[in-house]
Amino acid sequence: MASKDPERVTYLSSLVAQKPTSVPIASGQQVLNIGNYVVRVKIGTPGQLMFMVLDTSNDAAWVPCSGCTGCSSTMFSPNTSTTYGSVDCSVPECTQVRGLSCPATGTSSCFFNQSYGGDSSFSATLSRDSLTLATAVIPNYAFGCISAVSGGLIPPQGLLGMGRGSMSLLSQSGSLFSGMFSYCLPSFKSYYFSGSLKLGPIGQPKTIRTTPLLKNPHRPSLYYVNLTGVSVGRVRVLIAPELLAFDPNTGAGTIIDSGTVITRFIQPVYNAIRDEFRNQVKGPFSSLGAFDTCFAATNEDLAPAIVFHFTGMDLVLPMENSLIHSSAGSLACLAMAAAPNNVNSVLNVIANLQQQNLRILFDTANSRLGIARELCN
Repeated sequence: MASKDPERVTYLSSLVAQKPTSVPIASGQQVLNIGNYVVRVKIGTPGQLMFMVLDTSNDAAWVPCSGCTGCSSTMFSPNTSTTYGSVDCSVPECTQVRGLSCPATGTSSCFFNQSYGGDSSFSATLSRDSLTLATAVIPNYAFGCISAVSGGLIPPQGLLGMGRGSMSLLSQSGSLFSGMFSYCLPSFKSYYFSGSLKLGPIGQPKTIRTTPLLKNPHRPSLYYVNLTGVSVGRVRVLIAPELLAFDPNTGAGTIIDSGTVITRFIQPVYNAIRDEFRNQVKGPFSSLGAFDTCFAATNEDLAPAIVFHFTGMDLVLPMENSLIHSSAGSLACLAMAAAPNNVNSVLNVIANLQQQNLRILFDTANSRLGIARELCN
């Protein structure tokens, strides 16, 4: 496998100056009945089409492979790809995988187990094959070939890791995309592949407001930004600065994440935002699922705009990004919640519901994140 590396680097370098790479994105709600967004990816030779979840907080890619126990009907078939190969335990990439299971001596395939989304998990073999995104082909891409899943949260056609770690798309594609990508997520109600994942500097917005990307060595995959405050309508919510502060040691701070559905703030921050929102909207209020601030949709006109203040830029949320409606349409709910009481209890997460119809630019080479309004329904 390693003998192919020079050939791969040469190939990737030859692609750098070509036209922009734009990959279609759709709401997984409509395509696969999941709350994430999916991209069209082809794996293998000839390419097999998979609708993979776009996840900026994970690094590795993984797909269900034929023979998988507990997987959905659409699976990647390694046997029909002429470029597929499994990775054995002696290969350096194997040591970068979480949940590794390799024998102390001898050779065997690089096997690993991982949890995902809390109560779900999967088993997979680290493999290599061609990965095609629109017109860009990345040979020998390392990914997990899933053999078994448990729980209901594993994305049915796999996941494309867009994080900052060594197994992510940006790392494995070398200089091909110059450490840069952006996406526009269409409305979660949209039936079409009208969103786009743009890879590389060509075709990115010429003018875009940016905020610095922060690095956490303890959680290197995540895209941290400095959230300095939140406004509800014209009122700047009273939040103690230390509740928003970035702290690499504890993992505290704010991240931008395409793989989480609902924006969550640590409990005291969420309570302050929610209470000010309730103060400006006519009740009574009720709960619906994860949402605790639901009200009659006839009062929606009274709902104030919510503004996220970052270092160097403000993001005014469009109303469709701050409210969500009951299936009958009679209730409107503040589409945010408190952080779960787990490893992420100190983390504020700006999630995909709040990113609809925005161009979000990740420029790792210059350590900045950009946001611009863009309708991509």
